Amino acid sequence: MLGFLNKIREPVSITIHKKILYSLSVLLAGILLGTTSKILDETASNLLPPMLEVLDLRNFFSRIGIWLFFAVLISVYSKTPFRAATNVFLFFVGMVGSYYLYTALVAGFFPESYMMIWITMAFISPFMAFVCWYARGNGIIPVIISALIFMFMTRQAFAFGFWYLDIRNGLEMILWIGTFFVLYQSPGQMAKVVTIGVLAFFLTAPLNLFWGML
Repeated sequence: MLGFLNKIREPVSITIHKKILYSLSVLLAGILLGTTSKILDETASNLLPPMLEVLDLRNFFSRIGIWLFFAVLISVYSKTPFRAATNVFLFFVGMVGSYYLYTALVAGFFPESYMMIWITMAFISPFMAFVCWYARGNGIIPVIISALIFMFMTRQAFAFGFWYLDIRNGLEMILWIGTFFVLYQSPGQMAKVVTIGVLAFFLTAPLNLFWGML
């Protein structure tokens, strides 16, 4: 099985020191972003600097698009699928852990049901990251994986109905464009990814996936 997967994308060996450094970096990034997200949640919008208020970062960080983008970014640029799984899991542990520790210890409440959704996502994330790592490989399987990623990011950036197609959020539109470049390998490959991904978006637009978060 590993031989088959290695033909799709070949893992790259790195030193143990680099493994520790990269893993600590994504853990710290998760902690920083989770804490920042909660601080923004607890701050009235009119108390934020004008630029942050205009960008509406409170709602931006409360949606899944930004976290999905970071997970894909960490996954595809890890050196092996197992490193991708480890790094993304550590990122979500840092983000979810810091967010809810701040909620419980500083904000003084504990939203158990909502927390369980994010804990579930954190435990699912290594398996998704393992698969996503192969998005930058060779052949039809990476095209399908990339198309699914592109479809999920399109669902975050656009709202589609029978008579309309709207941009949900300007910042998520930027993430959608960023996803294009993260997944890009060649014009032909990306043409297939976008075609399949956009078609899948239109087909799945009426569905609420993962408690409506995706």
